[in-house]
Amino acid sequence: MKIRYKIQRKLFAAISLLLVGIILAAGCGSDQAASSGNKDGSARKKIVVATGGQPKPFSYVNENNEITGYDIETVKAIFEKLPQYELSFEKTEFPSIFAGLDSDRYQIGANNFAMNKERKEKYIYSKPIFKNQYVIAVAADNKSINSFKDLQGKTTEVSAGTNYTTALENYNKEHTSQTVLLNYTEADLLPILQNVESGKYDFQLIDAAMLENYIKDYGLKLKTISLTAEESDLIGAPYSYLLISKGKDGEQLEKDINQALAEVIADGTITKISQKYFHNDYAPK
Repeated sequence: MKIRYKIQRKLFAAISLLLVGIILAAGCGSDQAASSGNKDGSARKKIVVATGGQPKPFSYVNENNEITGYDIETVKAIFEKLPQYELSFEKTEFPSIFAGLDSDRYQIGANNFAMNKERKEKYIYSKPIFKNQYVIAVAADNKSINSFKDLQGKTTEVSAGTNYTTALENYNKEHTSQTVLLNYTEADLLPILQNVESGKYDFQLIDAAMLENYIKDYGLKLKTISLTAEESDLIGAPYSYLLISKGKDGEQLEKDINQALAEVIADGTITKISQKYFHNDYAPK
């Protein structure tokens, strides 16, 4: 009987320790869940930001295999003001950004997006995150291109879906007798600009800030052809934006982003990011 009693006591003690362990583990789990939520105990809403990883320095993968760049740091700065959201980034192919926004797999697209009519019908645009100016890049010794009209019959490399490409495609539809010769590529911007420098292609439409940055960083022998206001209108408004999915929470997300964006513009955060990547202030005012 004594032996039996001792066995029962040991079994009871073991069960008690097991129950205590389960209770403590549950308590820790609750603390961890609370730490990833809001102060009021509600869960943070997950937001996935899609980017193509180019063009640099708007979006690119650094030496540590991390997505970074002007657009990426700007988004991070915005969401530091929005603790109700849990932010993550996903690098994907450029066309997949739009497919993901369409399905609400991605809630935000960040890839130096300018505004055009087609996209405005499908997506919500944030307030501008970058003020740019479009220019034509040509080789330093090129004397045949001095304005947008001189692009007729000239060659360039383009990436499908970008505003520059869309503008040139539309231009060709309206000027069928002498079109711009478009060569589609998935190459990064540096080899594209090097092909202009070497004379392999005649020109490249590009953001003035980005061209200035590439000329400085890589010593490219290129010159800049400025566009008139009328010519710029053929390309699009001189700003870039975040694209927001028209999912069920799209309107609230737009409101929150624009409010936080105004704050980080006003406190100089966006100017600092611009200085870091472009050595100049391209923060929208």
